[in-house]
Amino acid sequence: MTEKNIAAVVLAAGKGTRMKSGLPKVLHPLAGRPMITHLLDIVSRLGATHAVVVVGAGADRVSAAVADMPGLNVTCVVQEPQLGTGHAVLAAREALAGFEGDVLVLYGDTPLVRIDTLEALVDARSVESPAPSIVVPTVVVLGSCPEDAAEYGRLVLDDEGALAAIREYKDASPEEREIDFCNSGMMAVDGAHLFALLDQVGNDNRNGEYYLTDIVEVARAQGLRCEAVEGDPDEMLGVNSRAQLAEAELIVQDRLREAALDSGVTMTDPATVYLAADTRFGQDVTIEPGVFFGPGVTIGDNVTIRAYSHLEGATVGDGASVGPFARLRPEAEVGAGARIGNFVEIKKSTLEPGAKVNHLTYIGDARVGANANVGAGTITCNYDGFLKYRTDIGAGAFIGSNTALVAPVTVGDGAIVGAGSVITGDVEADALAVTRAPQKGLTGWAARFRARKAKEKSAKRG
Repeated sequence: MTEKNIAAVVLAAGKGTRMKSGLPKVLHPLAGRPMITHLLDIVSRLGATHAVVVVGAGADRVSAAVADMPGLNVTCVVQEPQLGTGHAVLAAREALAGFEGDVLVLYGDTPLVRIDTLEALVDARSVESPAPSIVVPTVVVLGSCPEDAAEYGRLVLDDEGALAAIREYKDASPEEREIDFCNSGMMAVDGAHLFALLDQVGNDNRNGEYYLTDIVEVARAQGLRCEAVEGDPDEMLGVNSRAQLAEAELIVQDRLREAALDSGVTMTDPATVYLAADTRFGQDVTIEPGVFFGPGVTIGDNVTIRAYSHLEGATVGDGASVGPFARLRPEAEVGAGARIGNFVEIKKSTLEPGAKVNHLTYIGDARVGANANVGAGTITCNYDGFLKYRTDIGAGAFIGSNTALVAPVTVGDGAIVGAGSVITGDVEADALAVTRAPQKGLTGWAARFRARKAKEKSAKRG
């Protein structure tokens, strides 16, 4: 983390028309969280003291989404009317009054920038013990050289390699369009100069807007130095459509998988595993193909998650096993050494250490005690159409197959429930509970039935 004095201005006022969505563009999710929060998390980790988010479309929803970023003081300001990127940064003037550190200008719909890249931007703005001949740049812009420069703005360098101008593609000359060093829009600017420079930016361009990019030529005209640093083209991917959102998701997933593998997680087919930004793994975890991790999942040591399982908001203890084809919903807590088998769904329930729920079962709003065994086809009937109720299964209890536990109900420690039972009352510890109709046997009935039906079928054919 850098020790410099840093603030960030995050532009998030765009309408996101091409997303064709009622959800503000910067709130569309990447790896299970709004894309703008990925960016603010990086800003926080960088050590910034303050972030100003410039909002417009969906202002209330965006403001609510960024209000509680850990370790970061976030202020939202409204850009109205929307007259370009330079005008958007000016909306942060009051919020940053008196700030003279480094101001990072970032974009809420460009969430893939890495912390190392932002550190490089800030570091380029300073020189330790500079000699009199060294001029510290006032503006440092992030650029890259993508395979397809398309309609990105171009970074125009002078003969000494300093940044001379940023030319928007639509305003660039044919010669400037041949430049392959492209503008990301992200930059670090001396806070002591930022707003004074923006005040001098005009709107003499085809759109009649105030371009942030013009700050470079304004600074140069005052004898201030500007530079550019090169980053990975993936980091400057802007999300303006569903296709670009999908592209960004692929990049984020590749990064998350790489980080998990580097930390010691085994994935037999990494490309089929979907991770959330906050998924946490212990040591010696094995993940089989087709597993989906939604937000809020923590996995302990020596855990195996078998194929085609879906986990969200769940905690899995050391040595446990989940799946295949299992679903852990929010507030599922699986204890150490517990077993969750195929076609099992767990919701808002605790399975204590050593508990087993191996097949075809729904456990909701329940506690399953240590070393209890829940048989195939068991259902906790937790909802009466109006309210939810809890089921408590004691330690060492055995629930027979195809049992319905009608909550609220308690099964005591060591109790046994016979297969096929519908349990509506509490079961004492170490007791047997069975509720089923008595079995009746009719000798020869099946043979007589088949003969009668065969005769009826023959008569029908005529």
